[in-house]
Amino acid sequence: MSARIFSPAKTAMQSGTAKTGYWVLEFDPEQPRKIDPLMGYTTSGDMKSQIRLTFETREEAVAYAQKNGIAYRVMEPKKPKRQQVSYSENFRYDRRMPWTH
Repeated sequence: MSARIFSPAKTAMQSGTAKTGYWVLEFDPEQPRKIDPLMGYTTSGDMKSQIRLTFETREEAVAYAQKNGIAYRVMEPKKPKRQQVSYSENFRYDRRMPWTH
């Protein structure tokens, strides 16, 4: 029984940072998923894959895992790479490739 602790990134549908800033503990799957032959749904007999615990800080999540004897790994959040985009860059005279419609 192992788990991963991570801070979820913002969704692609958000421009702000809502629903971020907390830490999640999720258990790793112990059994592979399989396709139900009758209905075609993806199923699994692993009940721990449905558990998703949230914590205010990373330290709380690590303390919970240590207290309950859960092997864990912490995945640090990646910083977003911001690209400076300017509308006026489309009309520069020294562009590498000419801009046309």
